[in-house]
Amino acid sequence: MGLTDALGAGSVAVDTALFIYFIEEDPRFLQTIRPLFMQADRGDRQIVTSAVTLLEVLVSPYRAGNLALAERYEALLTRGRGIRLVELDRAQLRTAAQLRALHTGLRTPDALQLGAALTGGCSALITNDRRIPELPGLRIIQLSEHT
Repeated sequence: MGLTDALGAGSVAVDTALFIYFIEEDPRFLQTIRPLFMQADRGDRQIVTSAVTLLEVLVSPYRAGNLALAERYEALLTRGRGIRLVELDRAQLRTAAQLRALHTGLRTPDALQLGAALTGGCSALITNDRRIPELPGLRIIQLSEHT
């Protein structure tokens, strides 16, 4: 069963790494995630991610002085069809803090991603990070299990 079939219908949260795999065309994961991004571009599915994703994907291109790559990331995350970037407001920060309080060892970026998934009405979050805990009503899908 492919990744998009495993997800079912509806919005899906996506962790930072998948945007990196997609934009940089990582051969290990591109064939698996391309259909997901194509669904979003066609308007068939909404991809949800935290604004922390924008921060995380821009670091490496800025370090390398690759402004064209930084612009590709920013364009996808802020203007990409079917992609919703959940801003960091007080409610998001509060949700992330509550998640960190409940789950010892949960890192701040991961708590922000989980908060975005929950407030974005997602039934699943796709990641390659095994440290992200399952939450009631939110399945954690490991990308590496679908390649």
